[in-house]
Amino acid sequence: MIEKALVVGGGVGGMSAALSLAKRGAQVELIDIDPDWRAYGAGISVTGMSLRAFDDLGILDRVRTEGFVGSGIRLRAVDGTLIMESPPMAGTPDPVDCGGGIMRPVLHAIMQDKIRTTDIAVTLGVEVTRYEEDADGVEAHLSDGSSRRVDVVIAADGISSSTRAKLFSDAPKPLFTGQGCWRIVADRPAEIDRTEMYLGGPVKLGLNPVSDDKLYAFILEHVPDNPWYAEDQLLPRVAELLEPFGGVIPEIRANLGPQSQVNYRPLEWLILPAPWHRGRVALIGDAVHATTPHMASGAGLAVEDGLVLAEELAAADNVEAGLTAFAARRMERARMVVENSVKVGEIEMTGGDQVQANEMLGGTMARLKEPY
Repeated sequence: MIEKALVVGGGVGGMSAALSLAKRGAQVELIDIDPDWRAYGAGISVTGMSLRAFDDLGILDRVRTEGFVGSGIRLRAVDGTLIMESPPMAGTPDPVDCGGGIMRPVLHAIMQDKIRTTDIAVTLGVEVTRYEEDADGVEAHLSDGSSRRVDVVIAADGISSSTRAKLFSDAPKPLFTGQGCWRIVADRPAEIDRTEMYLGGPVKLGLNPVSDDKLYAFILEHVPDNPWYAEDQLLPRVAELLEPFGGVIPEIRANLGPQSQVNYRPLEWLILPAPWHRGRVALIGDAVHATTPHMASGAGLAVEDGLVLAEELAAADNVEAGLTAFAARRMERARMVVENSVKVGEIEMTGGDQVQANEMLGGTMARLKEPY
């Protein structure tokens, strides 16, 4: 039984771990380097495996209310002509059979509120500077000069994890894929009631509802030279990328402005070989399996990590056994998502066989419906 745990990183993976450990009786403290505990980014897509994880964490009802959960998809040509559509499922389907979207800050706020209903302590504006471990526990020294004596430290500090650098000096670095991802928030026309994808264009373009009145558009662009964009270049570049498309896209393009919350990031990936821990300090989420958005499963994987970690630590005789079992249980699922996401991106960039990409996407989604 874990009596005391320190969670490093207040994103979805860290919050999931904190909530799951506290639910099993641990005294948990969560720390985050951001004194304002903010979430950056625009909308994110979520698949059935993410929604199931949200359900298991106890936040699905709020995700339904404040985000968008549905089913079905439309495929359109570049000019907006409908190619194919699948209708929404009747009734109230199981979450794992659905999909949807939500604003990242909204999801962050939902999970923060869940944290605040518990006895989890939250300390902001600090980070771990070093660890000292012995047979009975680990001492985490923080940047404010204080320290915490705990049974286990769970680091969910993202793709650029400083904890990973401390634990594994020879760990692989995140790799750039050659693609960049644009996300734009826009008013949601009434007819956009499910995910829509535009096929055959110069870039990959999709629309996903994220609330009753908002959607986000996502654009995947081949950018082998990995450009950097200044703030005043973002809107003009998005307008340029959207120009060839029809349907509702001209309306979205015409209304671009500060409210659009344009977000751009180069796509990188990472899969850390096991072990994912050293002694009593373990890594979860993007710190060990950062993925591209092609499978819309990054957030879901991180939430699953928190749920599984607490389960394995509770079932094990000691911390070492629990952390080893956690990585063993998660490795193949994470590897599948990361590697298949990267492969789909490569097919898109090289103009490869889209049938192969669709089969890979479908096969991965089917496997992710299996229990985690």
